[in-house]
Amino acid sequence: MHHSATQIVKTLQNAGHKAYFAGGCVRDMLLKKDPKDFDIATSALPEQIEELFTDTYAVGKNFGVIHVVENGHTFEIATFRSDSGTSDGRRPDAVIFTHAEEDAKRRDFTINGLFYDPIADEIHDFVGGRDDLSNKLIRFIGDPHQRILEDHLRIIRAIRFKNTLGFGYHPDTYAALKKHAQLADKVSWERVRDELNKIILAKSAPVAFEDMQDTEVLPYVLPELEACKGLAQPMQYHQEGDVWTHLMNALKALPEEAGLLAHWAVIFHDIGKPETFKIAERIRYDQHSEISAEIAERIMRRLRFSRHDIEHVTWVVKHHFMMQQLLDMPVGRQRHWFLDPRFPDLLLLFYADAAGTTPSDLSLYFKVKNAYEECLTHFKERPKPLLTGEEIMEATGLKAGPEVGKIVDELMEKQLGHELQDPQQALEWLRGQDPPNRDHQNI
Repeated sequence: MHHSATQIVKTLQNAGHKAYFAGGCVRDMLLKKDPKDFDIATSALPEQIEELFTDTYAVGKNFGVIHVVENGHTFEIATFRSDSGTSDGRRPDAVIFTHAEEDAKRRDFTINGLFYDPIADEIHDFVGGRDDLSNKLIRFIGDPHQRILEDHLRIIRAIRFKNTLGFGYHPDTYAALKKHAQLADKVSWERVRDELNKIILAKSAPVAFEDMQDTEVLPYVLPELEACKGLAQPMQYHQEGDVWTHLMNALKALPEEAGLLAHWAVIFHDIGKPETFKIAERIRYDQHSEISAEIAERIMRRLRFSRHDIEHVTWVVKHHFMMQQLLDMPVGRQRHWFLDPRFPDLLLLFYADAAGTTPSDLSLYFKVKNAYEECLTHFKERPKPLLTGEEIMEATGLKAGPEVGKIVDELMEKQLGHELQDPQQALEWLRGQDPPNRDHQNI
């Protein structure tokens, strides 16, 4: 990818244009990290870019942005520009094509305002980004208040960069974040979600959430998580502290292979505790798993997650308190759970929940894990059902509905428990059951 990006710069420069690597890729290269992508800034106008490359498509031509495909990789090429006003707190009201220095000054943070010429092997720094990289500082370019008013998402981006890079805030940056925290809820939820996804996957996620709480951004982004701060737990089971501390400890405990949805399931698994707090013989949170799942669904809908992701996370959250139940199940029903595609994330949550608790007791988790691994020695995935729903309806006279679904599940459990081996045995078992209650059929 680096070679292809360099070739694009060379083509632009050979045509008489200035062209540099820009922004995050330059920052990452200076930090000795592999850039995920390479953006290119140039003096060439969009039409000139299109003339120079054969495989292009415009994604923001009015803003001077053209995508170029080179050797199977897609690169964003943007004409040097300055922005004139941002009345909606995101998009510039007008774009003026200009030179490199002006382009650097309209960017967000100094460490993202650097250019690199790969042909001449030169850094162009108009904003003091190299010094801030050396000092590990997150600093807005120019007036921090103006930068935030141009794009309110920069409030959350500042927190992300500070924590994923392990940097600190410049005092002016920190003051601006606190002053404008309320603008975080003016950003589209899709853009907030994308930033939070990057935050939650980083090892620094617990510190980033603390930062969001400290800068007073969290109530405008995840008020349900803010409500967990300071919420007491029964000391005989949770000596680590409040619900917030438990959630952050559980997040830290997740292994590196855990995916995005497992991280969200962990942060949501006890988020219903503020709504279920009561004092009986001790502090109790009855039905907190179910309430947490409902709140998780509400949050994920707000953040515009896909239906698949919402169903996945809420299922995991809802069932995070059932390790003992799993161990007490008949083997067929147990395997029915183990072979659910969502179960690996439920197992990760079992672990993180236990590991994030003081005193930590992983004995139940390891029993479930051993039973799960034993299941996988027999079945790598859920087998094809012995009978289809249509075959069940034909054999029983039932119409499509929940009763058929229950029979499908029961047959699968018996198949997984090796009680039924083939379709003929399944039909014989089906004929031996009580006749269906036709008063409850669903048409």
